[in-house]
This record gives sequence, C-alpha cells and structure tokens, in this order.
Amino acid sequence: MGLLVHILGIFTGFLGPLIVWLIKKDTSPFIDQTGRKCLNFQFSLIIYAFGFLLLFITIILIPLAFLGLLAIAVVKVVFGIIGCIRANEGQVYTYPLSIPFLK
Repeated sequence: MGLLVHILGIFTGFLGPLIVWLIKKDTSPFIDQTGRKCLNFQFSLIIYAFGFLLLFITIILIPLAFLGLLAIAVVKVVFGIIGCIRANEGQVYTYPLSIPFLK
C-alpha cells in the first residue's frame, strides 16, 4: 500500500494518496507516515507550480515559468519513483523540497 501511495502521487497528484491515506492511516503506521510525507510533497508542488504560474502573468518571465513547470513535473516523477523504491524496501521516504503541512 505504501508503494501505491507513491505511484498514485505520480499519476493523480494529491487525490490518490489522500484517498489511500484516509482509508488506511488508522490501520497501519507505515501507511500513515508514508501518506503524510507524500501529501506534504504533493501540496508543496502545488504551491511551487502556483508560484511559477504567477511568473507566467508577467510577459517577460514566460520562458522561466515554462522551465519551472517542466522542472516541477520532472521532480514529481523522479522523487515519486525514489519514494516507490523506498516503500518497496519498507522505508518511509522523506521528499526533499517538501513543506511539512501534515505532521
């Protein structure tokens, strides 16, 4: 289930991990920790993407906004895959660049 949380994070954003976390958080401490870490990362990515979209509003910084949004997509996939590997090993993966909303 921890692996599923990370995979759903790659493909569905925060919605898939949120559903799995809400259903399984009380039955497994591992899923609780993994879900919190994944959701924190997904919410952080939303905030970062919103920041780059604000750059898009200014006409001069449009190329920077596109590069930032592309970087967010790559980071989401790469760190999501690393999270999948760690969950498969039974470890809780702490995402870099993640703001701890859920503690």
